[in-house]
Amino acid sequence: MSHTATAAICRPQSLTRRVFNAILGIATTILALGGLEARAAAQSLTETERRNKAAVEAGFEAWAAGTGSPYDLLADDVRWTIEGYSLASKTYPSREAFLREVIHPFNARMKAPLKPAIRNLYADGDTVIVFFDARGIARDGEPYANTYAWFLDMRDGRIVRASAFFDSVVFNAFWTRVTPAD
Repeated sequence: MSHTATAAICRPQSLTRRVFNAILGIATTILALGGLEARAAAQSLTETERRNKAAVEAGFEAWAAGTGSPYDLLADDVRWTIEGYSLASKTYPSREAFLREVIHPFNARMKAPLKPAIRNLYADGDTVIVFFDARGIARDGEPYANTYAWFLDMRDGRIVRASAFFDSVVFNAFWTRVTPAD
């Protein structure tokens, strides 16, 4: 072990100082982001941003109520990409392909439907970003809970391109553990 490493171990104040500096850096970042969020909230949305945000929010409200879903907004030729390394990660070239390969098999694994709860919803130009949690009960009686971030590109009130992020470990465990109903 080097003299410097030994000295750092023997002097807890240097570790404390590093931890303090790390916490201070994180706190500064959080405050800065909070400031950005406050400034963003203060800026007025364009008519297109308001319309897109309202359409996506209404889709989520319908999903939570069991009367529809944001998938009702998908254009026929939507390109929906599930990012990362889940068993469903890839780009789906159409509404029909995405619903057939992901949404229908997902729902067929559920006993109680997935219910979303939006944490944040943002609009910037033609893009709407939805950060949300979703929970439901799988057919095997176990809960399914995941957190999602969707980046939705809109055109004429329809979703034309999407990038979806979620915890692939949680998704993969569910996808392999639960057999879809016929």
